[in-house]
Amino acid sequence: MAGTSRSESRTGLLNGFAAYGMWGLVPLFWPLLKPAGATEILAHRMVWSLAFVAAALLFVRRWAWAGELLRQPRRLALVVVAAAVITVNWGVYIWAVNSGHVVEASLGYFINPLVTIAMGVLLLKERLRPVQWAAVGIGVAAVLVLTVGFGRPPWISLCLAFSFATYGLVKKKVNLGGVESLAAETAVQFLPALGYLLWLSAHGDATFTAEGPGHAALLASTGVVTALPLVCFGAAAIRVPLSTLGLLQYLAPVFQFLLGVVYFGEAMPPERWAGFALVWLALVLLTGDALHTSRRASRTLAAERARVRAEVASAASGAPTVPEPEAAAAPAAPPLPKP
Repeated sequence: MAGTSRSESRTGLLNGFAAYGMWGLVPLFWPLLKPAGATEILAHRMVWSLAFVAAALLFVRRWAWAGELLRQPRRLALVVVAAAVITVNWGVYIWAVNSGHVVEASLGYFINPLVTIAMGVLLLKERLRPVQWAAVGIGVAAVLVLTVGFGRPPWISLCLAFSFATYGLVKKKVNLGGVESLAAETAVQFLPALGYLLWLSAHGDATFTAEGPGHAALLASTGVVTALPLVCFGAAAIRVPLSTLGLLQYLAPVFQFLLGVVYFGEAMPPERWAGFALVWLALVLLTGDALHTSRRASRTLAAERARVRAEVASAASGAPTVPEPEAAAAPAAPPLPKP
């Protein structure tokens, strides 16, 4: 049993590395699709993603969720919102990479956890711990410093961070699996995307058939590039702890940042380094606080389970439950932290 558990954990970690590694290296893929513009690439991504996930769902015969979704107008409306928000996110990201803003795009995914926390406070009335407040404050300072470094607000980063944080919030409300959620969202996107591609073809501006079979194959592969990391992420999410996934998520923006600086040769003046350093400091604080809180919650839960087992054993034996002197004198376990 322990061997099986270790094997499952190893499989989960490999899938996690694969998912975030692919997301981190995807800036290498979008330039290959030129001379197609960002909007045409985006439309192909929507169309071919639906084709890929529909084929996958047909293969595993997982369609029951679709009927349930169609009978729930509120969830269906949330899927439409999620589709609209992720369309903005995908479009801005593709444009940013192909326009030489890979570093600024990576910043968006670095500050995404900070934006998610801020949205939790503003929209869900969540209460933050002091370390989380400090991280958010440092994140705001980082944006101000980067505004000086870029000579303007880092709107690409902010757009990516806020759109993805909103997407995550809506997806929590929809509560669909990863592949099913992508299928529902791309089904919403499909007709507008297909209509746009047909319009491009009618005006002679489409590159799908004009740039040869290799270019057409690359555009069609956008469905695989979109869906495959999501499949790996789903396999990781059910096998490794959430805290581990939380650490793995930083691999993608780290890879994107390194590609922007080293491979694409984007400029990094001192002001930008200072801004990124502040963002990384905020993320270190957040990660440390999350790990500390998770360990404390695990200890509390283990102590509670041990107490329940002792009470059950005592009741089964018929003996009265009398706490030992050490246990009676021990301080009470801290309450489970609020999310």
